[in-house]
Amino acid sequence: MMSARHFRFSRSEMTLREKLWHVSWSFVLLVTVVCSVGFLTLYSAANGNVDPWASRQMVRFLVGLAVMLTVAMVDIRAWMRWSYTLYVVALVLLLAVEIRGSVGMGAQRWIDLGFIQLQPSEIMKITLVLALARYFHGATYQDVGRPVFLIAPLLIVFTPVAFVLKQPDLGTAMMLTLAGGAMFFLSGVRLWKFALILGAGGAAVPIAWQFMREYQRQRIITFLNPENDPLGAGYHILQSKIALGSGGMFGKGFLLGTQSHLNFLPEKQTDFIFTMLAEEWGMVGGVFLLSLYGLILAYGYAMSLRCRNQFGRLVGLGLTSTFFLYVFINIAMVMGLVPVVGVPLPLISYGGTAMLTLLFGFGLILSVYIHRDVHIGRRGAGDEV
Repeated sequence: MMSARHFRFSRSEMTLREKLWHVSWSFVLLVTVVCSVGFLTLYSAANGNVDPWASRQMVRFLVGLAVMLTVAMVDIRAWMRWSYTLYVVALVLLLAVEIRGSVGMGAQRWIDLGFIQLQPSEIMKITLVLALARYFHGATYQDVGRPVFLIAPLLIVFTPVAFVLKQPDLGTAMMLTLAGGAMFFLSGVRLWKFALILGAGGAAVPIAWQFMREYQRQRIITFLNPENDPLGAGYHILQSKIALGSGGMFGKGFLLGTQSHLNFLPEKQTDFIFTMLAEEWGMVGGVFLLSLYGLILAYGYAMSLRCRNQFGRLVGLGLTSTFFLYVFINIAMVMGLVPVVGVPLPLISYGGTAMLTLLFGFGLILSVYIHRDVHIGRRGAGDEV
């Protein structure tokens, strides 16, 4: 019988053909189906035309699919070695945005590369998880319990958060903070420390309010009472609620949404695309999409939990949790349950950087699954070769 060590050795040294065999193709199919729903919705958003959104999104998906499979083939130990470097690169790109970033919709968030508008904050969502997983890999229960040990990962989280808030991008800053919090929780940080941080954050709200820009304050006020300014600050969320309600159980039909096609619904191809989908396909269509998201989350968590090394487990669970945050915040936002913060609906909303980074993240989850039996020591050393 093959020994456990020999089994780990053989799995870590799989050929490319063997790695492709171990890819969870059902997971890849699920991702493709969700993206296809996005293509149809973008086609409808352009009044039955593949241009300008659906055609570009399909090209980005094909590129992203190749990236996802390529990332999946790379040994998980290599991603561990590169994790800090990738984080620093993303941090430098965030700094570059401050110096030479492109301004759009009142915010400086992009770097114009000609063929794509690169949004470094989206890249940071992936590299942040990698860096925290590397830091917490091999940490003992006693290490995580020491407050001094948590100073470095707190800096890893809040340094990019500060850059993103300056852009300003409250939604992404919130995503990075929550994703970082999820990684702390997964690493074994005790709940009372989260309560302490939340208490300190609540006490700092009056101070933070003074530093917010006027439109950010208005978003919070509008969230609490959108009817106060129905033609101004409250317009987006009120139109979103009208479109959601008008879809009913089965929707108005493909290409027949009135709020979206008569241009009452703003940002129908990006932030409010779920509203458009629900108007045309009704509650049944919305629940169908949520079910697909639920399956992706179930696959992501299941594949991650099967990994035998701490780094891979943290990467998989952290990236799956980040995907959940995308879904939750966007849908809660368009339903008026949280303020409008500009978080896209994953794999559905139009956007190049978001699509590519999400598929890159899924590639890492697949890599975790393919190399689930690779042994990584506390210092990052894998099996001898």
